[in-house]
Amino acid sequence: MYIIDPILKEIAGIFSHAGKQVFLVGGAVRDMVRGKTPSDFDLATDAHPQELFTFFPHVIPTGIKHGTVTVIFKGYSLEITTFRTESDYEDGRRPDSVVWASCIEEDLSRRDFTMNAMALNLYSRQVVDPFGGEQDIKRRIIRCVGNPSDRFSEDGLRALRAVRFAAQLNFSIDESTLKAIPESLSVTARVSAERIHDEIDKIIASTKPSVALLLMEQTGLLALVLPELARCRGVDQKGFHRFDVLDHSLCAADYAAGNEFPHPVRLAALLHDIGKPITRKLDESGVWTFYQHEKYSAQAACAILTRLRYPNTIIATVTHLIAEHMFHYTEDWSDAAVRRFIIRVGEENLPALYRLRRADSFALAGLEGQNRHLILLMDRVKEILSERSCLGLKDLAVSGKDLKALGVAPGPRMGIILKDLLEAVLDDPTLNTQEKLLEITQKKYCPH
Repeated sequence: MYIIDPILKEIAGIFSHAGKQVFLVGGAVRDMVRGKTPSDFDLATDAHPQELFTFFPHVIPTGIKHGTVTVIFKGYSLEITTFRTESDYEDGRRPDSVVWASCIEEDLSRRDFTMNAMALNLYSRQVVDPFGGEQDIKRRIIRCVGNPSDRFSEDGLRALRAVRFAAQLNFSIDESTLKAIPESLSVTARVSAERIHDEIDKIIASTKPSVALLLMEQTGLLALVLPELARCRGVDQKGFHRFDVLDHSLCAADYAAGNEFPHPVRLAALLHDIGKPITRKLDESGVWTFYQHEKYSAQAACAILTRLRYPNTIIATVTHLIAEHMFHYTEDWSDAAVRRFIIRVGEENLPALYRLRRADSFALAGLEGQNRHLILLMDRVKEILSERSCLGLKDLAVSGKDLKALGVAPGPRMGIILKDLLEAVLDDPTLNTQEKLLEITQKKYCPH
């Protein structure tokens, strides 16, 4: 018998008073069977959606067409759906029509995988498991409810959910379920970009994204969803790398995930080399080169993330990290060079770029300990930042107002002068005084 959250006991009491059934369903039950504490609750009931408005004071009709409402109750947000069956999925995701079901078993029959087709009776606290989900969880198997081809043809997102769950839970996909995925690619192709990007995010948030991504490659999902990444398979880069470009990218993504790097860094780690297939050339010594691949990788990543409807802020951050990931620090860099590096990357982006570089370096051969120059650069940057040197126009000891007083008219020329003064200060920070900068301006730009 499972221990349930006190809020669910209250919910059960409300439904019981109304003479209605209510069950905990979905991921919460799966988590409880796995010995985990669920973080959110989805419920199924024989009460019709309109009845729920009489049970609770705060009900939102989030998906009332399909029998679902969201109940706000004592600080909890609970999605409650009437028992239902479904038919026809013209958009590859949502049913065209629903029919109210008579019992929880009938409702569970429409769900995707056996591990998600269990329900916990909130009165008896017993699990209803008509399809062997509990046993499949013990076997660490992802298996469709009923015929896999039918389940995947109903909802094109289910194929991506299968591989995502494999990575999240470290489960294997049942053979018949896995074989049915390639047959359903045309259905997955109709799923909205937003839904696809949600699944990609969940995959890279898992401990080992390569589990899902390799399954995607095996089943054709990768070529469908991320064709630019799929084309990295077989792009050899021996001489500097142990792996081809695809395995290198997956290794970098795993490193970023395993070290719990932030979301933009994980995306950048996965996509940082996708420009290599179009920049690869064989040099005179027989070694593959990939000149300017960071530029083309950034462009391709921008196209991918735009296609998948990522927010502009994420796109800008990820593409900037990719464009800058190929810096080559040597100990003979001048302080001015370090200052220009900080300005180009942006102080706020430095931690993320360091992390991306660590993931990239690890993925050269799947080994730690190749970051000596990165550590040296980090120390140099830290030293420069501690001096609070001038690292931007805002840090200059003069402003446009000062130049105007010398007779420089506002406009493009003033901007050019300020940038020239900044370049001078980057080379020699001692010049960053109002007296010296005005003197330079007077001699160079206002000789009369």
